[in-house]
Amino acid sequence: MKSLKKLIFFWKARSVSGKMAIIVLVLLITTAIFAPVLTNLPHQRSSGPALEPPGRPHIMGTDQLGIDIWSMIAYGARVSLAVGLGTSLLAGFGGGMVGMLSGWKGGRTDKLIQRLIDIMLALPELPAMIVIAAFFGSSLSNIIIVLALFSWSRPARILRSATLSLKEQPYIKMAAHYGAGTGYIIRKHLIPELFPLLIINMIRLSSMAIVTEASLAFIGLGDPASRSWGLIIHHAVNFQGIFMTSFWKWWLLFPWLFLTLLVTSLALLGRDLESLADPRMLR
Repeated sequence: MKSLKKLIFFWKARSVSGKMAIIVLVLLITTAIFAPVLTNLPHQRSSGPALEPPGRPHIMGTDQLGIDIWSMIAYGARVSLAVGLGTSLLAGFGGGMVGMLSGWKGGRTDKLIQRLIDIMLALPELPAMIVIAAFFGSSLSNIIIVLALFSWSRPARILRSATLSLKEQPYIKMAAHYGAGTGYIIRKHLIPELFPLLIINMIRLSSMAIVTEASLAFIGLGDPASRSWGLIIHHAVNFQGIFMTSFWKWWLLFPWLFLTLLVTSLALLGRDLESLADPRMLR
């Protein structure tokens, strides 16, 4: 009952744009989970004639090989959501923990972590990602690791600043005075207090990771075995004469539209949560 009340309060506290973002995200997550079912509905086929326009049995048309665009969109949602979730957990949560540790410990530990963060922030991200992805391979797991490697520094710096402010609170000083260790302080005090900020950074990172993965796939460095939305766009743009025909109206438009919906929904949700976390940001 208490969980239901919290859920109702969470929904009522959202703005209209935040509610729309949640609805879109739920629909996209549902599409990803039930992709095998949704792509095998009655009057729906996974392949057919090449470059067939939208209609039955291909509601979003087919590509140059006759593969159903809707099937690729549904399975591509799994790739984008996996990249967003994996990167946000590794870079967002992991980087946040590093930032809390840095801010709480101070001294040499803080200086070492800050110099490492400075190095990561100074590196040109996209060129370095392209080189590393090309060197280590373009599997989905490798792409997530590369994205996390170049993304953890920003949440680490943000959470460090928040930790420096929070560690001056009397109750935290009192806990440390009575012998509470670093792990206990982070687990019992820092994480609960900074959890909204941590979630906001994870949402931002997931949006960035989805766009970056699509960009890597677009230039041909994505996982060729996946049905990434960026890979669909890559094949469409590289089809000779795509913009001189009507094929782009479904082959190029639909993956771009779904990618835009996902990234925009994450951005709106992050902004909504940011406004709730800091009342001064309410418009």
